[in-house]
Amino acid sequence: RRAQAMVTAMDNEGFGNCGNERECENVCPKGISIRNIARLNREYLRATLTADE
Repeated sequence: RRAQAMVTAMDNEGFGNCGNERECENVCPKGISIRNIARLNREYLRATLTADE
């Protein structure tokens, strides 16, 4: 759920989808590493696939 909330907040702020191409890491003003971006993507996918609807 946390990952879903983070992605929603990023979308609301106008951030694009962060992928694993290292482009996000290179321009991130907070210096978030590709490892954490990949972890967010994994957690988001897992939360989306197991969401209770």
